[in-house]
Amino acid sequence: MIVAIAFSFSIPSIALSQDEESISTPTKPASAIIPSDGLYFADVVVRNRPIFQIGSLPQIDASARAEIINRRLASLLSQNENPGKVEIAPDNPRKIATLRVKNRILMTVTRQDAEDFGLSTEELAKRWKQQLDTAFDKPPLVIDVTQRLYTTTRELLRDIVGNLPSLIGASVVIGITWGVAKGVRYIAYTWAKQTEGDSNTELLIGRLSYGGVWIVGSVIALGVMGLDFGALLGALGLTSVAIGFSLKDVLSNYISGVILLAARPFRINDQVVIDEYEGTITQIQLRTTTIKTYDGRVVYLPNQEVFQASIVNNTASPQRRSSVIVGIDYGEDIGQAIAVISRVLAKISEVETYPTPDVLVKELAASTVNLEIRFWVDSHRAGFLATTSKVAQAVKEALEAANIDMPTDIYTLVLRELPSQIKLKES
Repeated sequence: MIVAIAFSFSIPSIALSQDEESISTPTKPASAIIPSDGLYFADVVVRNRPIFQIGSLPQIDASARAEIINRRLASLLSQNENPGKVEIAPDNPRKIATLRVKNRILMTVTRQDAEDFGLSTEELAKRWKQQLDTAFDKPPLVIDVTQRLYTTTRELLRDIVGNLPSLIGASVVIGITWGVAKGVRYIAYTWAKQTEGDSNTELLIGRLSYGGVWIVGSVIALGVMGLDFGALLGALGLTSVAIGFSLKDVLSNYISGVILLAARPFRINDQVVIDEYEGTITQIQLRTTTIKTYDGRVVYLPNQEVFQASIVNNTASPQRRSSVIVGIDYGEDIGQAIAVISRVLAKISEVETYPTPDVLVKELAASTVNLEIRFWVDSHRAGFLATTSKVAQAVKEALEAANIDMPTDIYTLVLRELPSQIKLKES
């Protein structure tokens, strides 16, 4: 007797197992569970277009229920583009109805559904049947496109409305970040201007401060919008290798630019020699350094090459030493020549008095005694060349005025054992 009763109770459960909602449909209405995804209603979709919405049931939430129904509908349409009309199979004792196509169950209309929409089970089943029949009939292209646009717009608006608090919060954070970033940049720039005294370093400090505040603000804004930072870091980890290889040169130039601006081997208007290029620094950016050569050309050097090259900064110091070589005859008084040259250097205002100019015997050449005149002048190229030329001219004129001979190179030819073919004719 007990076995028979147990068998009789198991029959309805087996029969209802054909439908996913039948298991969770009680004879008496029960309150739906709180869905894990926060959605109490989900879309039933035919050909990527939402047709109607269904709600949660006591043992299944709306999203899971809609996923089962949508899978059945997709399977049906994949086998037949025009599956036919939907049929309603009512179950009056339990007050439910199943929607079928050729005895194939699509979904169940429950008492909970009827209460959600304020209709009877039969009326709601007829409405859903009509909507499914209309969706199964493939619409004309214009209508289909219009419906898809409408559906997409509706979903977009629904997402915007649903995420409106997050968007407002993120917008507030971005606005605060913008104000704080400008303030921090102004403070950092002012501090750098008072302490550094270099325009490029000041700009670098200002930009780094501004960018750092924006990075922090962006992270906070994304957090307000509900971003999963674990997933973001995972994605960055997967793509970091590819990004590193593809942007290797660009990142290297930027990093080199930051180091150059921080180390400051040269500044704007400095006159430098970098590899085969010599000229004046006109601009220092995070990616390139711009040099204007003395013949008027503009050269853009990648910072990575500048960082790795040997740099000669001619104007790092305000003064630069120049020299002039002059040769006097072996018979001249070297001391007198040095005294004449020293008096000439003292009269030229462009020659620095400190360090003191030097006149040294550099070389005993074949026909002259070469003196090297060393003196300090303005390190900029224009002043350096002009003063060097002026000193050379003044020394030459002073030595000539003092009757100190400055001979050219003399070569002596010695002829020995003349050939017999060469004959001297008497005059």
